Amino acid sequence: MADAVGSREDVIRAILANQSALRSLGVSRLGLFGSFVRDEARADSDVDVLVEFAPGQKTFDHFMQLSFLLEEVLGRRVELITPESLSPHIGPHILKEVEYVSVAA
Repeated sequence: MADAVGSREDVIRAILANQSALRSLGVSRLGLFGSFVRDEARADSDVDVLVEFAPGQKTFDHFMQLSFLLEEVLGRRVELITPESLSPHIGPHILKEVEYVSVAA
């Protein structure tokens, strides 16, 4: 496992460095939210990630492989969710603060 990321910028750098692997798992869009976006992350904070998959690419295997990959490169636990899994009560708050990171070719 990599050294734990410590800041929003560290998370973004790690994601950008792994764009090819993310695309190979069908990721079309990746967004950060939570403590890292708000600059409130602590040593025990997980990284909250909203993922959108390309059409036909959202599979259980891709979801799990993505989760393992992100935990490996970020050195932290990852809370990975899709837009479809957002609660109608909390979802709008998450979507207001989400910060997308490019995974485009």
